Amino acid sequence: MIVNLYIMMYTFCENLKCLAGMDEVVSVIPNRIHSIQTTRSWNFIGFPENVQRTKVESDTIVGILDTGIWPNSSSFSDRGLGPPPQKWKGSCQNFTCNNKIIGAKYFRVDADIVDTISPIDTSGHGSHTASTAAGNSVSNANLFGLGSGTLRGGVPSARIAMYKVCWKSGCSTADILAGFDAAIEDGVDIISVSLGPRVVLFTDYFEDEFAIGAFHAMKRGILTSKAAGNAGPQRATMTNPAPWIITVAASTTDRKFLTKLQLGNGRILEGISLNTFRPTDKSYPLIYAGDAGRRNNSMSRFCVENSLDGALVKGKIVLCDGYTPSQYVGLASEAAGLIFTATWNSVAVLAFALPTIQITASDGNSVSSYLKSTSNPTATIFKSFEGKDSSAPYIASFSARGPNMVTPNILKPDIAAPGVNILAAWSSVSPISGVRGDTTVSNLNIVSGTSMACPHVTGAAAYVKSNHPDWSPAAIKSALMTTATPMNPALDVDAEFAYGAGQLNPLKAANPGLVYDAGEYDYISFLCGQGYNSSSLQKITGDKSTCTSAKKGTVFNLNLPSFALSTNRSSHNNVTFGRTVTNVGSGTSKYRVTITAHPSSLKVEVLPNVLAFSSLGQKLSFTLKIEGSINADLVSFSLIWDDGTFKARSPVVVYVP
Repeated sequence: MIVNLYIMMYTFCENLKCLAGMDEVVSVIPNRIHSIQTTRSWNFIGFPENVQRTKVESDTIVGILDTGIWPNSSSFSDRGLGPPPQKWKGSCQNFTCNNKIIGAKYFRVDADIVDTISPIDTSGHGSHTASTAAGNSVSNANLFGLGSGTLRGGVPSARIAMYKVCWKSGCSTADILAGFDAAIEDGVDIISVSLGPRVVLFTDYFEDEFAIGAFHAMKRGILTSKAAGNAGPQRATMTNPAPWIITVAASTTDRKFLTKLQLGNGRILEGISLNTFRPTDKSYPLIYAGDAGRRNNSMSRFCVENSLDGALVKGKIVLCDGYTPSQYVGLASEAAGLIFTATWNSVAVLAFALPTIQITASDGNSVSSYLKSTSNPTATIFKSFEGKDSSAPYIASFSARGPNMVTPNILKPDIAAPGVNILAAWSSVSPISGVRGDTTVSNLNIVSGTSMACPHVTGAAAYVKSNHPDWSPAAIKSALMTTATPMNPALDVDAEFAYGAGQLNPLKAANPGLVYDAGEYDYISFLCGQGYNSSSLQKITGDKSTCTSAKKGTVFNLNLPSFALSTNRSSHNNVTFGRTVTNVGSGTSKYRVTITAHPSSLKVEVLPNVLAFSSLGQKLSFTLKIEGSINADLVSFSLIWDDGTFKARSPVVVYVP
C-alpha cells in the first residue's frame, strides 16, 4: 500500500528528515497540489457505435481518478447491465452505486474539507472524463442545441469505478496515491488520470506520484492512461515521462464552433466561442473596455476580472483588448456581452457566463474603428453554430509538448486523441462556465483539454483489453501506438513531440499483428541502468530485486514501440536499439521492414530485415542502428513491420534538445 505507509510513518515522525531516514521510506515527496487537465470524436477516429464488441466488455472495469461523478447523468444509468463482475472487490462510500457505477470512493488526507464529502461530482470534470471513457450511449445529446448526436464512451457496457481525489482546492499527492492504492486493490482493469501539476515540474521517477502509482498498477497488470498536460505549445512542457504510462496529447476533430458578431453598421464578423445564449434584443450598446474601467484601474482594457465599472458596462457589449481566459469577466458587472480581440487558440472554446466571441486582432481593429465612427455604436452577438474544420486532426496549441526531460531517449507523448470541444456528461450543480453565480446549468458540457483526450485512450485501452484479457499493460500500450494514424508534421511543427505515434485508432489497435511487450523486470532493468540502487528498488517492488551489473539495462534496449535519440547538432552518432516483438496476428507470417524517408546524413539499418513467425505468441528480436549526424533540431521517420495483413509502425526521432 502506497499511502497507508505514508500516513503510518507520518505519525511517528514530525519532520521530513526523520521520514527520509527511515528504512521503509523510498523518498519523501512534497504533498503537491495538482489541477484537473462525445458525440463526434469517436466516429472521427474511425470507431463507430456499431463496432464489434465482446461479452468481456461488460466485465471490464475502468478506474477514474478525478473530481467525482454525477450519478444522475444518463451516461451512468445501469439499464440493461447485470451485477458487477465477480472479481470486483470495491465498494461505495457515502454514495449509492448501481450496476454501471460499481465503485465510488473519496480521499481527503487534509482535514480542511470545503466540498461535498462524498464521491459526488460538484465540478463536472470527473463526470466528463468518465462518460468519455465508458459512458452509456445517449441519443439526441446536445448542449442547448450544440454538438447534437449520440453521446457515448469508448466502452459503453464497461463498468466505472470513481476515485475522487480532487476538491475545490485541487488534487493533493497523498489523495492521488490513495486513489491509486484503492483502484489497484479493488480490481480495476484500466486507470485513467486526467490530472497534472499546476506548473511544469520535472521530477525523478520516484519523486513523481503518478509514476509511483502507475508502477504499482503496472505490477498488477493495469495500464495507466495519463493526460500530457495543458502547458503547450512550448517544447519541454510534458511532465509524464514514465515509460510504463501511456501519455496522451490532445488533437482536434473536424467539428468547431463559430459565432457571428453584427455591428450597428450592418457588418458581420465571424469568430469562435461557445455561446449558448440567443440575443433577446436586436442590438446592444457597444463600449470599449478601456473607457469603462474602475477608478485608477489601467487593466480594464484587457477586461481583467473586477476591472470593469459595472455602472458603465451594464447592459452593454464590451470590446476588450486581447483575450482574458477568466470566465468570471463581466458577470458581476452585468455586461450584455464580451468581444475579445485575440483568440486563445484557433478552435478550442470556453463557455462564459454571458455572450462572448473571440475575433482576430484585425477584426478587432474593424470593431474599434466602427465604435469611434459613431456616437451610438451597437452590436449583437449571436448564438454559436457548428462548422467544419477540414484541416483536422492537428494538435491543440494548449497540449503539452516533448521532449522527455527526465529520460531524453524515451519519446513522449506517446499518442494523440481528440481533446478539443468534446461533449460529455457534466454535473448539474456546476454551471457550464464554472462561474459561481451563473445560472446556466446542464447535465452535458463542451470542454477542451488533454483531460478530454486521456479518457479516449482509456476507453480504447479498455476495448483492447476486452478483446485480449490476458495482454499486459505494455502490450496494450504497444497496440495503441503501433496502429495509430500518422499525423501531418506540416500542421504540427513539433511533430512527434506534439503527437507521439499519431492519432488514436481503436479499431486497428484490437488487431495490431505485433506487440512490443515489457514487464516489471524490464522496467527494473531500465531503472537500474538509470542509477537507482538495490535498496531503493526493493522498497518499491516489495521483493528482493537487486540492481546487479547483469540487470543494468540501457534505455536503448527498453522494449518500447518507439525510438528516440537525443544528440548534438552535427555530432556523429552510432547507436543501436534492441527490440523484441511478439506475434499476435497470424500463426504463420513473414514481416518485412520498411524505413520511411530520412536524411541522407543518417545511415539507418534494421537487422534482420525479415521476421518469419511460425506460431502465435512467438517472439523475435531485431536491432535498429542509427549512424551519422543531423543538421536540424528534429528529424523523424518511421520503422514499419508489414506482413501484408498487419502493419506495426513505430516513430523514430533524432533530435537536438
